[in-house]
Parts: sequence; C-alpha cells; structure tokens
Amino acid sequence: MSEAEKPSAGIGPARSTWSSEGGSLTALEGGYRVLARKYRPASFDDLIGQDAMVRTISNAFESGRIPQAWVLTGVRGVGKTTTARILARALNYELPDGSVTEPTVVMPKLGVHDEAIIEGRHLDVLEMDAASHNSVEDVRQINDAIRYAPVSARYKVYILDEVHMLSGAAFNALLKTLEEPPPHAKFIFATTEIRKVPVTVLSRCQRFDLRRVDAALLVKHLEGIAAKEKIETEPAALALIARAAEGSVRDSLSLFDQAIAHAAGPVRAEDVRQMLGLADRVRVVDLFEHLMKGDVAGALTELRAQYDIGADPGVILSDLAEFTHFVTRVKVVPSVADDVSLSEAERKRGREFAAQLSMRVLSRCWQMLLKGVGEVQSSGRPVAAAEMVLVRIAYAADLPTPDEVIRQLSEGGAAPARLAGNGGGAQTSASSNAQSFPPRFEAPRNASRSQAATSPRPAEDPVAQLDAPDTAAPTLQIGSFDEIIALVQDKRDITMKMALERDVRLVRCEDGQLEIEVLPSAPKTLVHDLQRKLTAWTAKRWIVVVSKEQGAPTLRAQMDARQTELEEGVQSDPLVQAVLNRFPGAKVVGVTQVAPEAGAEAAPAPEEDED
Repeated sequence: MSEAEKPSAGIGPARSTWSSEGGSLTALEGGYRVLARKYRPASFDDLIGQDAMVRTISNAFESGRIPQAWVLTGVRGVGKTTTARILARALNYELPDGSVTEPTVVMPKLGVHDEAIIEGRHLDVLEMDAASHNSVEDVRQINDAIRYAPVSARYKVYILDEVHMLSGAAFNALLKTLEEPPPHAKFIFATTEIRKVPVTVLSRCQRFDLRRVDAALLVKHLEGIAAKEKIETEPAALALIARAAEGSVRDSLSLFDQAIAHAAGPVRAEDVRQMLGLADRVRVVDLFEHLMKGDVAGALTELRAQYDIGADPGVILSDLAEFTHFVTRVKVVPSVADDVSLSEAERKRGREFAAQLSMRVLSRCWQMLLKGVGEVQSSGRPVAAAEMVLVRIAYAADLPTPDEVIRQLSEGGAAPARLAGNGGGAQTSASSNAQSFPPRFEAPRNASRSQAATSPRPAEDPVAQLDAPDTAAPTLQIGSFDEIIALVQDKRDITMKMALERDVRLVRCEDGQLEIEVLPSAPKTLVHDLQRKLTAWTAKRWIVVVSKEQGAPTLRAQMDARQTELEEGVQSDPLVQAVLNRFPGAKVVGVTQVAPEAGAEAAPAPEEDED
C-alpha cells in the first residue's frame, strides 16, 4: 500500500491526486495534510535558500555534465531528501507527447513519472533508509539489482537517506559500484553527519552543503503560505517562529501548523510566545538595559514578571544571550540591524546599545550568560539560579575589565571604585539599589589616567600595604638601572630579575622614575609589578613608564655580546690557535674570567720567549 493510500486516523482511506500549478505540485486529498508535506517543493524553483546549489546543478544539467553520484549534507529540515527527489524527477522528466528526451531542471508541468516519484512508489527510484538498512547484505542487493536496466524511466536512481549510518563493511562493499556504476544508474546520498562518511565515498561524489535558511527568507516563505491558506497572521508572530526554527524550513512549517491550532484564529505574537514559552522581545531588551545599568532590583522584578506570565527562566537567559550577541554584531557590522526578522524596537535599541557599550563589557556579559544558561538548565530551582546569574551580571556591569585595571595601575592611577548601589559599599537607603547612571562607554585606548576616586582599603589588606610606600622606613636612593637589578637580586626575586635582564630595554632611569621599552615576550603585568615592588622596597613612589623610544640593548644581549667578543679575542691568542691546530675539530665552547684575589695586584703579562 502506498503512502497516499494509507488510511488517515478516524477518517477512512485518503487518496491523493496531484495538480501542477506554475511548476509546483499540490496534493489534493480528503484528509488533512500538514503544511510541511503540503508545501514540500517539487522543483528547483520552489526550493528556497539554496541558490548556490541550484545554480550549480542547473548548469551541470544544461551542459550535460551530470555526475554519477551526489552527497547532500546539512542540518535537519533544510531540504536534503526533498532535493534528492527533485533530482530524481529532473533525471527522469518526460512528457506524454515525448517532447522532452534529456534530463532537465525545467519542469513546468507534471511529467509521466513525477507523481510516482514524489509519492515514493516508482520502481526505478528506490529510497532506502540507511539507518535501518545498514548491513553488507543490503548493499549487496543494490549491487545485484543495479546491473539491470530501468523498467520505465530514463535512469535508475538510488536515494540513501542518513547514509552515515551504513557500517564500515557496507561502505566498502559500495565503493566499486559507486565509482563505476552502469550508465543508467545514479546515486544520491543524504546525511546530517558528513564527517562520519568515509573520504573514499566522498571523493566519488559531488558534495553540496545545504545552508540554514535565513530568518528573513523564512518569514517571507511563511507569509506566502499564510496567504494561500487564508490565515491572518502578525509579522511579529512569523518572526518568532522563524527564529525558533533556527534555519530549518520543516521546523518553521511544523511550528506554524502548531501555532494555527493553538491560536484557533488569527496567529498573533502573544499566542506564539505562550506556545513556545518565550518572553516578549521588548521585555527582554528592557531586562538587558536593567543589567547594563546595574539595576539589580529592576532586573529581578522584570525576571519575575516574565516568569509569572509563563516564560521559562532558561529561555529568558537564552534570549538575553541572543540579544547580547546581536548587539555585539551590530557594533562590528552595523548593517546587521537591518534584519527584517527583528522588531523595530530591537533594531533601534540594539543600535543604541552598540554605540554606548564597550566590546569588553559585551564579551563579559556573553560569557556570564553562556555559563548561566547551563546552570539554570541543571538546577533544581531554575528561577533562583536565573536570579543569581542576573545579580552577578548587574554587579559586574560597571566594573572595569582586567586589562583596563592593569593599564590604569601601570600608568600610576588607581582602579575605579564601584559606583554606589552596585555592591561597592553600604547602602544608605532602599532607593540606592536602583541605578540612574548610563551604560559604560568605550574608554579611549590612549587615556592618560583614570579620574575615578580610589576605594579605601583596610589597613590589614596585604595588597594595600605592598602598594603603599613605607613612610616609617628610610628611603633608598637609586640612580641607575644596574642598581635596580642589584636591588631585585638582593630581594631574591628571581622571576623579576630574569624579566628585567631578558625582556626590558632601558630608555632612561632616574631616582623615582624609570622609562623602558618592553619586548613582546615580557609578562603582561611586568610594569605594574615592578612599579609596585620598587615603591615598597625603596619607601618612595616610583613611576614606571613604557616609552615609545628605542631603548638600549637588553642586559642579556649585552652580556651575550661581551661573551662573543671575549671568545673571539681568545681564539686569536697564539697559544689557543696552537692548541686548536694540534687537535683538529676542537673549538672554544666557553671562556671564564677568573677575578683577581682581594688586595693582590695584577701580575704583569709574561714576556714572550724568543727562543
């Protein structure tokens, strides 16, 4: 019994008849047919979102360069099996009057074999589910049957769906037939896991990667179907469905079918949100604004309000992450805000946030949301977990990023204190929880130093004690870079000593101020650490500046140069040359200078014996 002859649930037998309208095929039957099947493309003209593939196949058919095998890959619902059936129809397209004698992609009306191919009951077009027929025996049946000519069509076409499910032995059994099939046979493979298909199989096929369909294109596709079905819809509702489908045409049509049944009338955005458990996109943007302002109370209130109307906490955080990603993309590529699948409020406010928020703040928010979504999904109390995630983001919204702190400290300034009401100090009133300050702006990269006030540290804080000079201890005068090296060595800070010798070029050194050129191999916190330690060790404020001037060679380079000069001088000594000549292949690998004993005068060089 064919699929069209199977009885529908509680209706009785439902038979399909096909009509051709403008190149597309429409099934006319007694029972209800879901939109994903009713509007399934029957020609390349109806296939949406795969223009590159359609152009390549069309050119191949027009030039007669038709390969023996294709492999189609992509995520679910983008049209792999549908494309395979369209290819089978194009290979065997014939009209009753015999006017078409070659394969063609131009199929203006129903052909001789089209109805049977579309319904999956043509004798010469065999569809096999590789997930349930994955053994060598199944492939052996193909190898045995492929030798015989097609019964009525032009080509015998084998469509293997989910071909990656074939066993390794089955793939090996198919290789020879796939490489040299009979002239009347073609293979079409479809898979969602292209990496599991052996390279030996891929090299014998033309590969096409079917793309996810753009949300804007999905919205237009749904609008056309709604017009044909005479269903009233809101553009915002179709945009929600398109975003939820994530580029899958089949998923979008299934969700649209469900929304029609859920609404029982005009499909409105509010109905789709309730059906999918989504929050209002405008309210998600409002929640994002509360977070970027550091308004903890407002953010928690908005979260509870969305939860009370049925929004899932995990979905709320996912929507927040999606909007953060959108704002970040708008900041980099402003034209992204022209996406028609987004509401006008999202586009307008997204541009405003992109202009105000720094890339570092957006990246930090994205990372915290990404981790928070996993916490909410795995938590037994998702609402509480979501609230804690929002608290963390709101409290971190106005904090400087680590690289900003390092730059401020290295320039002699101080890290900005937390703003009042955002966890930085005691609250003086309940109203101080709400923030009125605007979101953080991008700080100029060449800013001289921070103007923010410094937060006082308790006296017992060891970091504060290290940063502040010891006013009780006598100050230490340092006038050269060598004295700094000697001080670091005296303090037994081996890491700092190695960094100063290897990664620092001296520009200028004065008591209390050091100008250096830092090599790329230096630690990121070298300047800050050196300034902090010199201040503590010398009991006076030190300023370490990274200069743009070219400094002297590093101490390590100077030592290497002196060592090289010493070795060259030793090698020119007649006695050393005599030794090297006496022992062929010998070479000087090192020179050690012996310091004279204390109080002893240097012995005069011995006179050379003339005998």
